[in-house]
Amino acid sequence: MTRGNQRELARQKHAKKQTEQHKGKRNEDGLSAAARKQRDAEIMQQKQKKSDGGGKSSEKSK
Repeated sequence: MTRGNQRELARQKHAKKQTEQHKGKRNEDGLSAAARKQRDAEIMQQKQKKSDGGGKSSEKSK
């Protein structure tokens, strides 16, 4: 049963390592949830304006 226990310990160690690696990924930019949400909304608005503007200009050229 030593191997079974060894596997279980290795699984626990790996799981702990994975959670520690993913903890810092979300807050890399240092923004709060509200600030991140606002920033993302502004980016999406800019993308929409770009796509809307591109569609209108192609219709005029036809």
